[in-house]
Amino acid sequence: MPATDWREQPSPGEHERFEAHAAFLATLQQKHARGSSRSRALHAKGTGGLEAQLTVLGELPEHARVGLFAAPKTYRAYVRFSNGDPAVRRDRVADVRGLAIKVLGVGGKKVIPGLEDAPTQDFLLIQTPATPFKDTDEFMGFVRAMQVPALALPRIAMLLGLSRTLKLLQGLKTGTGAPVPSLATLRYYSAVPLRFGACAVKLDALPKTPFVAGPTAESLNAELAARLEKGPVEFDLRAQFFVDERRTPIEDASVVWPEDLSPFVTLARLTLPRQTVDSERGRRLADFVERLSFDPWHAQEELRPLGNIMRGRNVAYRVSTQARGVSKEPDGTETF
Repeated sequence: MPATDWREQPSPGEHERFEAHAAFLATLQQKHARGSSRSRALHAKGTGGLEAQLTVLGELPEHARVGLFAAPKTYRAYVRFSNGDPAVRRDRVADVRGLAIKVLGVGGKKVIPGLEDAPTQDFLLIQTPATPFKDTDEFMGFVRAMQVPALALPRIAMLLGLSRTLKLLQGLKTGTGAPVPSLATLRYYSAVPLRFGACAVKLDALPKTPFVAGPTAESLNAELAARLEKGPVEFDLRAQFFVDERRTPIEDASVVWPEDLSPFVTLARLTLPRQTVDSERGRRLADFVERLSFDPWHAQEELRPLGNIMRGRNVAYRVSTQARGVSKEPDGTETF
């Protein structure tokens, strides 16, 4: 049985800081929306809105049978691939790539007030196993500094100190510097932890399509669409379990949990079935996915987010979704 002595450690006054951060992100969201109500504060550019299935595997170890993973089952799902920038830029621009998964038909009470009975569970992943930022304050300090690029570096150094700034910049380079030939061959990570029953975990989505070196696609959506025209794209959804606060911390999101210390356990298979993206139905589906809210707090209590950055997201996402006027949570009866 993995360790169960994890705990969250909220810092004094953090909720008030989260509110201020969310308000600032809302101004960015409005700025980049340019009159549209649909822009997101971050991950503004969708690079694919698609149908999927999540198949929970049988014979999981006892400690992995939690929430929607408690028993073998295939769920319908929607996925959204995205670029992390708050502005819509060309896919060749270095950026964080994201994979958001909305699983449908999930029972049990959910965390968000007013959506306790929503039949969805979301998982949000990016291409790095940790974030460059320890916590929400570091992240927002960087976001604020980047509003004036010419002064960004000295402002970040003043906030964090030279040593921490250099380490942060190296983390950013590692996470966004490599060309991305295909969204189907990237490995994605939750980067920050979530509760897993009595345990705590980080997740990843391991591609079943082998990586092939090649030029960065001009359009990541078009490259993925071409693959899906030929056949399915698959990922293994896996969990890495908390060991101890020193080596697998809950609150410090910049620490990579060592795989040799805590190997991943495969929970489910995420399948994007063969589909025609560039069709009338495919475009209606993509438009529907863009209007959804993907939020890690759309979660069963036993799979709720953990840690400072996740608590900060809880405030920021509420503000963002209200500004966007997002669609209600889907129930799987949608047709396109």
